[in-house]
Order: sequence, then structure tokens, then C-alpha cells
Amino acid sequence: MKTDFSLAQLANPDLAEADKILRACVHCGFCTATCPTYVLLGDELDSPRGRIYLIKEMLEKEQAPTKEVVKHIDRCLSCLACMTTCPSGVNYMHLVDQARVRIERDYTRPFTERMLRDVLAWVLPRPGLFRAAMKLAGLARPLAMLLPSTAHQANPNLLSRIKAMLLLAPKALPAPGPAGGSVFPAEGTRRGRVALLQGCAQQVLAPRINQAAIRLLTRHGVEVVLVRDEQCCGALTHHLGRDDDALSWARANIGVWLGEADRGGLDAILVTTSGCGTVIKDYGFMLREDREFAAPAAMVSALAKDISEYVSGLNWPAAQHRSDLVIAYHSACSLQHGQKITQAPKELLSKNGFVVKDIAESHLCCGSAGTYNILQPDIASQLRDRKVANIAMIKPDMIAAGNLGCMVQLAGGTSIPVVHTIELLDWATGGPRPGLN
Repeated sequence: MKTDFSLAQLANPDLAEADKILRACVHCGFCTATCPTYVLLGDELDSPRGRIYLIKEMLEKEQAPTKEVVKHIDRCLSCLACMTTCPSGVNYMHLVDQARVRIERDYTRPFTERMLRDVLAWVLPRPGLFRAAMKLAGLARPLAMLLPSTAHQANPNLLSRIKAMLLLAPKALPAPGPAGGSVFPAEGTRRGRVALLQGCAQQVLAPRINQAAIRLLTRHGVEVVLVRDEQCCGALTHHLGRDDDALSWARANIGVWLGEADRGGLDAILVTTSGCGTVIKDYGFMLREDREFAAPAAMVSALAKDISEYVSGLNWPAAQHRSDLVIAYHSACSLQHGQKITQAPKELLSKNGFVVKDIAESHLCCGSAGTYNILQPDIASQLRDRKVANIAMIKPDMIAAGNLGCMVQLAGGTSIPVVHTIELLDWATGGPRPGLN
């Protein structure tokens, strides 16, 4: 794609990166076939290629974002399926991230939308506040039926978004898991030492996931530490275009993680929520222009691993007893497209006795995408229903996924139990049967 940035513009590292990304695009349109919003809506501007044109125009001409541009960028899930499909290696992720920052800086949203985004950006990264908000939402959940439906709304309003939030809220919350600063010694000979990301929403909604990871890891000789003073990874605010907040979280985490590595050594920083993992693995890029943090950020990105990546290298014996449980494996977009991890989770489940089946259209997003199922509830619901219909075709006993957001999204549309991949692996190697939905 031809670009016309001036030399003065190219002196800006972000615009220089955008120029490189744009020049890689050859307009082939392969991305349209795997873009969830294009598949649903059939609008070229709701495809990666269409959004690339909009972003190019906005950045190149230094135009203030228009309402039309914002609408189509907001509809992007950042599922990154387009990057898997693209034959030219266009880094759409870094381009759309830059567009979101520009929109957040230069576009004035309606008051109610600004308020909602402010609340999400403030509450979700703070587990204490999020727990309190979920308790209130659980009490208000019955009122959701009185609010207008989210169906067929091209431009969802505040009430439909509140309804989506209430329907996502659990009826009750589990007891909190172990606190930051906890250390779990390896059983037998120690084979490794890792930090386990505690997460924000996950430690409130499903602490059982990390508890299963801790049991599995320690059982196989790995010491696990929950690092004290760890913060939100920054993914939620990063995808809202609030990079100052996201980079602040990232810098804080880099400091405490590398401090822990210096004190006791770390083989890896493990992540059980793949949406967080994709962003942590990108810290090196996000902080590349920060003289103080560029090198430490790259170190953290190199240490970060999805739990399935690390567990694959532990090489414990295959299960002696085969299960007849059929597992539908849902490949989270942040795992398959963002981190290019596709086979390891399925191979681990199969090796440990489960019958694993792929889902039709597995490349398409389920509609969770961080806060997307709140901010774009109609599109999110359509994608969820499409995913659930594809899952139902293989008649599974359980659904396995590697990302909490996907788990919550899918559980809202099916009675089939939805569990984390690591919970099944823990169960297969001596742990308890997973808690369901």
C-alpha cells in the first residue's frame, strides 16, 4: 500500500511503525474471509482491509477521528484472525492499537459512553472494586429482564450495555484464592520455579483456575510464586486506547517480576488467561521507546508463557486410563491468533485421556474480546450463538478453553459445562473434578 507520510511525521516512532505496517498490505482481501464482523455484517469497512484504509487516512492526514471511523474501529474485536490469514505479514494488532490511542486522545464520545468506559477502566483492573461491583451486579441481575434487548442494535445505548453487564455477572462469587506473596513449594525434586499471573477478573470470578494450575505445577516439581504487589497486566485499558494507564501497569509489573527473578530465580511468568498473555508478550514492543524500561520489558516478554506452553515441556507420562469424556476445545483468539499456540492444549488433553474434538469455524471469535461483549453486545451475542451452535454439533460433555473471558461468554449461551484446559489436566493427574460454570 502506498503511503504519503511526511518526513516530519516519520520522525514520530509510532507513525513510522504505522507506515511500515501499511506498506506491507497488498489489498488482497484474504483477511475478510476470517474477520468475524465482516462475516456477520458484510460491510467492507467492518473488515481489516476497510479499517486499514480508515486508519491510514486518519493518521496520514492527521485528521480528527470522525464518528464513522470510530464506529468501525470500535466494532473490531482485536481477535487477530486477520493476522493469521494475511500472506503479507501485516501487523494489524499494532496498527489498530495505535488507532485506538488516537481515538481516545482526539475524539469526544457521548457523555454516557465516556462514563461507562471510565467505569470499566477503573473497576476491572482492581480486584477489590471488581468484587464489590460483581456483588452489586448479582443483586441487580433480575432487573436485566426489564431493560431493552441488545438484539439488532447497530449502535447500542447505555441501557443495552448495562443489560449485557448484568447478564454476564455471576449469581454468586467464589471465595478468594491465595494472596500475592504466597509461595507453593514443589513436590519432590524441584524442576523449576515460576511466577503465576494472578489476574484481575479471574481471581474474582474463577480463582479455581489458578488453584488448579498451582496443584498441577507443584505436583510435577515446579515451585509457584504469586508475586507480591503485582498489578493488572494492562490489557483491558490497552484495548480501550488508554495506553498511559496500560503502560503504567506494565512498568509496575516489570519491576516486581524482575525483582522476584533476582531474589529467587524464575524460569517463566505463566499466564492462565491468554488475553493477558498476548499483551504481556508484547511489553517489549509497547515500551520499545522507553529508555529505562525497554530492555526490562523485553526480558519480561521473553519470560512470559501461556500455561499450556510451559506444561507441554514438563513431559509427564501419558495417562494410563482413557476417559470417554468428549471435550470440545475452544481455541481462544488471543491464544491461536495472538500467540500462535494451536496444538499444545489439544495434545495435552488427548495425551491425558480425553477425547478432544475441534469446533467448526474455530478461527472465529466467540465475541468476548475483553470488554467487547459489554460495549458491542449485539455483535457479541451473535458471535456467541454462532459459536455455541457449532459446539453443539459435536455433542461434547465439556468445553475447554484457555481464557476466562471466553469461558464466561460461552457459559452465557449453553448449559454444557465450560472449564479451563488446566483444570482438566489437573483432574487427569490427580486433582479434583473441575467446578462447572
